Amino acid sequence: MLEMFSIGGRFTTARHALLPLTVAAALALSACGKQEEEAAAPAADTAATAGKSAAQIAVEAAKPLCQGGKTITIVWEAGLQSLDPLNFSGPKWEQETGCKVKVVEVPTSEMFTKIMQEYRANTGAYDALNVIPAWMPDLAQAGALEVLDPYVDKYGYRPELQTIAATYRDNQMTVNGKIYGFPDDGDVFLLYYRKDLFAREDLKKAFKEKHGYDLAPPKTWEQFRQIGAFLTEKLKSEGIYGASMFREPGYGNFMFQEHFRNEGGKFFDANMKATVNSPAGLKVLKGWLEENKFMPKGVEKFGFVENLAVFLKGESAMTISWPPYGRFAAGYLANEKALDWVPKSQVAGKVGYALPPGGHPELAAGFALSVASTSKNKEAAYLFIQWLNSEEISNQRVQLPYALRDPFRDSHFTNPGYAALWPDAKDYLAALGQAAQTGLLDLSLIQTDKYEEALRQGISRLWAGEDPQKILDKIAADWDAITNQVGVEKQKAVYEAWAAKSGAYPN
Repeated sequence: MLEMFSIGGRFTTARHALLPLTVAAALALSACGKQEEEAAAPAADTAATAGKSAAQIAVEAAKPLCQGGKTITIVWEAGLQSLDPLNFSGPKWEQETGCKVKVVEVPTSEMFTKIMQEYRANTGAYDALNVIPAWMPDLAQAGALEVLDPYVDKYGYRPELQTIAATYRDNQMTVNGKIYGFPDDGDVFLLYYRKDLFAREDLKKAFKEKHGYDLAPPKTWEQFRQIGAFLTEKLKSEGIYGASMFREPGYGNFMFQEHFRNEGGKFFDANMKATVNSPAGLKVLKGWLEENKFMPKGVEKFGFVENLAVFLKGESAMTISWPPYGRFAAGYLANEKALDWVPKSQVAGKVGYALPPGGHPELAAGFALSVASTSKNKEAAYLFIQWLNSEEISNQRVQLPYALRDPFRDSHFTNPGYAALWPDAKDYLAALGQAAQTGLLDLSLIQTDKYEEALRQGISRLWAGEDPQKILDKIAADWDAITNQVGVEKQKAVYEAWAAKSGAYPN
């Protein structure tokens, strides 16, 4: 889950174009000579590792490397996310292996740049990395990420990689068939709806009479608009809107990518010309304008927390967001000090979970664990991320009340301890498990952020009242200019490799 930050009491998301939660730790980027790669530890003994978990193998292999108090430096998203290695996994790894963990907190908006700066400076300042999967082609082609396949085979990790949910494993791990990162955060959008309102007999009867089908979580965007408008009409006198949504452009980028593909849209044609200005794109933007009419006033400016507050106060019947909304709405984390900014839920026990309209939710952002190619401690860094990502340790990490790592392994969705955390937790996990089978991968190209920025700017113009078709034509023109700058054939090869992945477009 992406991190939130506060400015003047208002929260939003830190990503490429957005501001940080905290000031990043100062990083020394002075150039230095090419460092020697760490000498490889002896190959794992098959007999010695037989029957052992990936976490056990990593700990035992790391102990001799960690003698003398070696320090592994890992880049992590600033704010709540970093509480995982600072408070839990870092101290636990040191206790088990003797290796210290230094956490370099970097706002997501600066993370890609910091990683590339360090790689070019070749300082060896970073060992392990958190990488948003959409960045992988850029970072891998630049040479900033270490290929992990030799380590995976050496330490017998392939079997446990197969238990990562297929959508994350097949879409967020490799570039050109080589492993560059371990999917480590099940970021995916879900539909959250007020099941108590959807069960009201007066509303069910009136809706069936008006639209001819049962009131239920919408399967299509047309149904979403019909249900949202109906519920606003019937419930506004009770202070409840049919739906709310985050519309701020940083979030709208992800929402557009999801909605566009669920409407049948393709980002580029066979000649690598942008096609976001197709009828599917126009349907999305016109649909947003129609939806805003039955949403709270000012919804165009809603970010993660503005929308969360409306939903937790019981003022909207439906919304779409990342997995933490489900936990926050249930009141599961109400007493966690690090989350005292979360409004008190007025809807605990009243929220249902479903796939968003179209049935193919966005795998919006997320994180993967990688090793920096310039690290002087590659072997130890690899063992640390294998341990972090392992079945055993990840099942503990996704249940941390403050770290916002979301379920991403098959076992996470069926974990009995997790399913018992609140009365509807088993339904929440089931919905996340379903989303992990049908999710859509973020568009991933060379210079992805430039394409995303053009889309964000277009969304800003939509809220300013510009014509949707003209906005889309401008976005398409901007995308074509970026493609030409990168090189059409070069970018086409990257896009085709991305489009071949199972999560690129709905099946």
